[in-house]
Amino acid sequence: MTADVVALPLAELRQRTSEKWREYPEGVLPLFVAETDFALAPEITKALERAVRVGDTGYVASRTPLATAYSAFAERRFGWAPDPAGMRSTADVSMGIVEILRRTIAPGERVIVNPPVYPPFFELVEEAGGVVERVPLRDTGEAWQLDLDAIEAALAAGAKAVLLCNPHNPTGTVHSATTLRALAEIAAAHGATVVSDEIHAPLAQPDAGYMPFLAAGDAAREVGYAVVSASKAFNLAGLKCALMVAASDRTRRVLREMPVEVEWRTGQFGLIAAVAAFAPESDAWLDALLRTLDENRRLLGALLAEQLPGARYRMPDAGYLAWIDLTDLGWGPNPARRILREAEVALHFGPAFGAEGAGHVRLNFGTSPEIITEAVARMGALRIGSRAEHPTPEAEA
Repeated sequence: MTADVVALPLAELRQRTSEKWREYPEGVLPLFVAETDFALAPEITKALERAVRVGDTGYVASRTPLATAYSAFAERRFGWAPDPAGMRSTADVSMGIVEILRRTIAPGERVIVNPPVYPPFFELVEEAGGVVERVPLRDTGEAWQLDLDAIEAALAAGAKAVLLCNPHNPTGTVHSATTLRALAEIAAAHGATVVSDEIHAPLAQPDAGYMPFLAAGDAAREVGYAVVSASKAFNLAGLKCALMVAASDRTRRVLREMPVEVEWRTGQFGLIAAVAAFAPESDAWLDALLRTLDENRRLLGALLAEQLPGARYRMPDAGYLAWIDLTDLGWGPNPARRILREAEVALHFGPAFGAEGAGHVRLNFGTSPEIITEAVARMGALRIGSRAEHPTPEAEA
């Protein structure tokens, strides 16, 4: 078993120049954007250092090992070995989604999204020329689920595509294999396309039963596309590399006919880092990261129960993002505003994920236990009506 993956010290993190560490003043604990606070996996560091040393900073090659590396990774991690011939790279998952939708819907056609959902989904559909059709997740009281009956009704009424989040952001839901197969069959019956954003897939906990959409049977392979990346699990978003994946003759042709410029948008450092991330040598690091995130998601639940008992939190099956319902605290439809202003903790605004996000916040627990503890303590002080002083992580170090 490899050594634990632990967050870097706060003083070191504050030297970073990425969005997470530059959006707010230094006194704010930033738990909003989906960046993590860990050092890179050693294989990635070695690969990037080697590239810098030899000046490997030119154009992305027309032939790279990326697709083969991802196929082997998916087989090891998910029991699914997609054909590298059905893959093309691009800059990021959002760009891949737009490029696929542009070629599978006509301008003005409706695309189903399942709020609360990753806020850019609404904009990506519009960028591709589509119109958003909202079909919210169902909350059973124990889990969030796709509302298959409502999706089928929307497709029967003319919607042409489903933009799926698998695993789901912000709820951390891993859709069951049964649900994915049913979705694929519904889409096939209505001649619709499913585009599956699987950026959080490597972060599904081992017992969550994660299944890639294209592994969900013949119907899924015929109607579906996946867009995948190492960026969330390995914290590589700024390096710009993702893969669009197709699994049937028809869908492969759609990817093959995209202009070469779509592929040339891939970042050279992003590709080098992704190949290293998908290598077998990085598996132990990823396993250790998953153990750290498992501990953090449980710690967060315990802290909320103790210090914010009015909060409703369902432990996510995947990722490092917590979807927390603060409605009962009476902090208004966008509680993250008060939390930022009075507690100096930056969380993602719930309403950005759709109307279903009113009263909610999204919290990034891909950090240290000390920062999670301090953030919840600051929020807990608001509950009792004071802005009590708490030791900062720097003071505790």
